[in-house]
Amino acid sequence: MDINEQIKSQLEENPVILYMKGTPQAPQCGFSARTVQAVMACGERFAFVNILDNQELREGLKAYSSWPTYPQLYINGELVGGCDIVLELSESGELADMIKSASQQQEA
Repeated sequence: MDINEQIKSQLEENPVILYMKGTPQAPQCGFSARTVQAVMACGERFAFVNILDNQELREGLKAYSSWPTYPQLYINGELVGGCDIVLELSESGELADMIKSASQQQEA
């Protein structure tokens, strides 16, 4: 499986997935820490990938998404954005709505 197929598979299997540096319990950068806090505050389950564990994925995802930085949050296979966008959506309440909706669709 090439890296683009691996990314597509991850996006299809997980309605909410965060590509980040580190893990939710041990983020490896401030941007990942703030982003994961915003996602966790929504109270729904989400998947994550530590991009520091896989250099090929780390580089491949940048090309796949046309987004040069991490973290990257995807909901229903669509790139939402990085830390700044996620925090703005969190503050407005939109992030919780988006994540809850995606989680409910998966359960249905």
